[in-house]
Amino acid sequence: MVTDLEATLRPEVTAFLHRDHALIIGDQRPAASDGGLLDVHDPATGALIARVAAGTAADVDAAVAAARAALPVWNDLSPAARADLLWRLGEEIERRAVELGQLDTLDNGKPTSESAALDVPLCASIFKYYAGWATKIDGETITPSGGAAFHVYTRREPVGVVGAIIPWNFPLLMVGYKLGPALAAGNTVVLKPAEQTPLSALRLVELALEIGFPPGVINVVTGDGEGAGAPLSRHPDVDKITFTGENATGRKILEASGANMKRLSLELGGKSPSLVFDDADLDAAIAGTFGAVYFNQGQCCIAGARVFVHRSLYEPFVDGLAAKVRAIRLGNGLDPATTMGPVVSGEQQSRVNGMITSGVEQGATAVVGGGTVRLPELADGFFVEPTLFTDVHRDMTIMQREIFGPVGMVGTFDTEEEAIALANDTQFGLASGIWTRDVKRTHRVAAKINAGVVWANTYGMFDVAIPYGGFKASGYGKELGREALDPYLQTKTVWIDLG
Repeated sequence: MVTDLEATLRPEVTAFLHRDHALIIGDQRPAASDGGLLDVHDPATGALIARVAAGTAADVDAAVAAARAALPVWNDLSPAARADLLWRLGEEIERRAVELGQLDTLDNGKPTSESAALDVPLCASIFKYYAGWATKIDGETITPSGGAAFHVYTRREPVGVVGAIIPWNFPLLMVGYKLGPALAAGNTVVLKPAEQTPLSALRLVELALEIGFPPGVINVVTGDGEGAGAPLSRHPDVDKITFTGENATGRKILEASGANMKRLSLELGGKSPSLVFDDADLDAAIAGTFGAVYFNQGQCCIAGARVFVHRSLYEPFVDGLAAKVRAIRLGNGLDPATTMGPVVSGEQQSRVNGMITSGVEQGATAVVGGGTVRLPELADGFFVEPTLFTDVHRDMTIMQREIFGPVGMVGTFDTEEEAIALANDTQFGLASGIWTRDVKRTHRVAAKINAGVVWANTYGMFDVAIPYGGFKASGYGKELGREALDPYLQTKTVWIDLG
């Protein structure tokens, strides 16, 4: 029986779901070497929607070999030709926006309104932006400081074969984050999507091949971390790994990469603070903080879930934020009325519920939520009750560990110095927010917060031209902007004797 919501799916989506989902290696679509399959579930219903190949170390070997063989092919293309392919892929993503958005909703659970507003258009713009950079990667001519008779110049060359391992919270968008700069710089890629959300990555790479990307330039090995991710991380013929995900996995990748000294970019977790000062626009701070905490079901590494409010605004702020949290409508992401979908999996649901329980047990007050939730019409879905805690202190688990779910915590401060100390009281340093009308304070506090991104009187703004990345345990390397190209390039210096 087809439900009303399932009937809204584009025919291309339905057809894609019913196909076999093999690996993408060169110009081949092989099954996993051992025939293994991974189940893919719809988080809203718990239903099995697809099975994909469960890649192995042997499959990673084949994909890396294909990427290595395609490297000279990709670099023999003119920069303008590579730029054209990247631009056309951006256009194809725009043309198929509804299809790709529905795939992400089925795979990840997020409302289609969110994928339509952020994931799909930003992914498309990334490919178009880096298409522009493909023709502008140049070295320089350098005059020796000693005045010797030499002609010296540098070349900016691709690193080589890139292993890209992406998370499940923004499945389509993260493909753009990794492929855009890597391909513009002239590298070839082996992509390992998250095992929970492989569908939109497979579809996007299919589209890339259909519009003319040479086989082997982008390869996809689906599978879990042990079967596919670990072999890719330690592979001796992979020159660079770019990874977005949790810290524990990042540390494993760091250890595995040491065998051949491969380059690394790691975008890891966060425990981001939002500081609401006494002169803040209260309504704007409430609305912005609500988005910072609860957007994407709270499954954001930048989630500004540690909220600290000047004591003079504490009560009206909590009342206003609590009202917004109570108004959240849980449901299937395909339903236009849904404002928050499920978390990505049963495992994540259990983890987040466990964190909520720990908050209650350690003395935090649940102003909203604090328990578990079960939707009768979606009884097997992976839903979590949106929760807002007060009466929190630094030693609580919820204040130190990344939750990655719809859970916010509100504390107080009295002075600017105290606010800065609270903001920096974490091993992470990914992002932060400041809410104040005082321009001097904005610059003063931004300089003292130890995080890679500071948003003032806004939160979660991204632009393809602006770099993003963290400090401390939140990793290293930048995504987006010109700086994102640097990790995918290496500089060669050429000396020519003119004497």
